[in-house]
Amino acid sequence: MVVAVATPQEGLDFARHGRVDAAIIDGALGAAALDFARALREVRGLERVPMAFLSDRGEVEGRVAAAHAGASLFLPKPVEAYGFGAAIEQMLAVGRQESMRVLVVDDDPAFAACVAAVLESNGIGVRTALDATHLIELLDELRPDLVLLDAMLPQVSGWDAIRLMRTMPEWRDVPILFLTARNDLESRIAAFDAGADDYLAKPLVPEELLSRVRVRLDRRRLLRETTERDPLTRCMSRSALLDALASRLSEARRHSRTLSVAMLDIDRFKRVNDTYGHVVGDHVLMGLGRLLTARFRLEDLRGRWGGEEFVIAFPNEPVATACTVLSRVLEEFRKMPFYSERGERFFVSFSAGISSFPDDGTSVDALIRAADRRLYSAKNGGRAHVVVVDAVAS
Repeated sequence: MVVAVATPQEGLDFARHGRVDAAIIDGALGAAALDFARALREVRGLERVPMAFLSDRGEVEGRVAAAHAGASLFLPKPVEAYGFGAAIEQMLAVGRQESMRVLVVDDDPAFAACVAAVLESNGIGVRTALDATHLIELLDELRPDLVLLDAMLPQVSGWDAIRLMRTMPEWRDVPILFLTARNDLESRIAAFDAGADDYLAKPLVPEELLSRVRVRLDRRRLLRETTERDPLTRCMSRSALLDALASRLSEARRHSRTLSVAMLDIDRFKRVNDTYGHVVGDHVLMGLGRLLTARFRLEDLRGRWGGEEFVIAFPNEPVATACTVLSRVLEEFRKMPFYSERGERFFVSFSAGISSFPDDGTSVDALIRAADRRLYSAKNGGRAHVVVVDAVAS
């Protein structure tokens, strides 16, 4: 829900009595805009609410003032529709602190528990480990957004653990904060040379720990939203989807679990573009993207494969369950109205095919091929339905 207010006072009155996930402030209000931003952050529960400033002027002074007032983004006027939507997604991503996960690896259980208590009390999920001997398994299972790593670990040192992560494409960009009681220059340089992003000396000051973790997590969120999301549909990009799918498959293989993969394609999408134009076609893609994002579980993967094709992955769910859930989404999508530029209403549907591990293959390529094969069976069988078994050759 979007609420528009005409004055800063109206905005503050609403913020004190309603839910605010993000704020967009018109920089044309001048000093009043900055005062409002600062006052908004003083409202209980909104100390870190994401804020964007709109302005038709881009002077450095104005941007700096907005940043000091707490702005997460600075958007120039006039605002382009797609860019504005992406900016809102970024702001909301910054506010989703509960979804962020931190892995703490330290051989002192009391210290690890203390770090966990500080972070968890601020809505950050934490998993602790006493050594790095099973680091790869921990990363695959938890999929952390940040790693706090002690230097002096048994068997596998913190330095070696960092080097290991930086050799793995999936974890190469995950922020790593190095923890150590050694504060000499040589130790700090060694940490950065190994690939650490930041350095925290023990004993830790809780406020400093929380501040540095928050900064890294906020940047991680923004990076994910800009590089791992398709800008039109807000689903995962193809490359990000493939990386995540490979990780989910590895986890399913390791724990002897199932993994279902669905490929879906909007029916007669070329006709939509030819009849109503590509702008309207984009609205159809965005509508399906929003629906896929809103449905399914948090752990399910949703990605745009290309064009009008999407891939959904259901960890630890059999084909039958995935088919039931996806069929419900199909019925919902078929009832979703779209409009031409002249106001003509029309409806669309999609077809889908589903494969599963291990029955249909043990690699990402095999599962995608099987799902794609069944997708085309759905197309050839009349469209607007989900196929879970291969067609029998006559």
